[in-house]
Amino acid sequence: MARVREFDTDRAVEAAMNAFRRKGFEGTSVQDLVDATGVGRGSLYAAFGSKEGLYLAAMDRYRERHALPLVEVLRQGAPGRELLREALVAAVDEIARDGSRRACLIVGAAMERIAHDPQVAAHVRSTTELLEDALAEVVAEAQAAGQLSGKRGARDLARYLVVTLHGLRVMGAIAPDRDALMAVVDVALDALD
Repeated sequence: MARVREFDTDRAVEAAMNAFRRKGFEGTSVQDLVDATGVGRGSLYAAFGSKEGLYLAAMDRYRERHALPLVEVLRQGAPGRELLREALVAAVDEIARDGSRRACLIVGAAMERIAHDPQVAAHVRSTTELLEDALAEVVAEAQAAGQLSGKRGARDLARYLVVTLHGLRVMGAIAPDRDALMAVVDVALDALD
C-alpha cells in the first residue's frame, strides 16, 4: 500500500521558492530546503525526485505568482500606454512591498542555470516569451491607436519592456527604493515614443 503524503505540497513549494529566491539554486542546500519547508529530506525526494525537481516546481510557482498576474493585467484591454504604466508600477509596488530583497527567480535561473540545464532554459524561455507576447499585443494596440510611436516594432519594444521588468527586479533586490524604481518606469515609458 502506498504511503500517504503527510505534508502540504503547495506550502512546501512556496517555501522552497522563497529559499531559492534568497540564495539561488547552488547556494540553497538540501538542508536549507528541509529547514524552509519543514519537510524531511526523504519526503522531499519522494515528492519531487530531486533538488532540481523541487526547483522546477518552484519556478512553476513563481510563474503563477508573478508572471501570470502581470499577463492578466496586460490583457485587461485598457488603453495601451496606461496599461503599460500600470503593469510597470505594479511590479515596482511588489518589489517595494517585499522588503526582503529576494531576487527574481527567472533572472536568477537565467544567470545561474540556463547554460547547463535544458529544463530550466526551456522554463525561462517560455515565461519570458509569455510576458513578451502579452507586452507586444499591448504595444501594437497602443501604436495602432496613436498612443505610442510606430518608430520601432511592437516586438522590439516588448523585449525592451521585458528587460526593463527584469532590471527593475534586479535593482529592487539591490535597493528597493520605490522613488528610484519609479524614475526608471518613467524613463522606460518615455523611451517608447
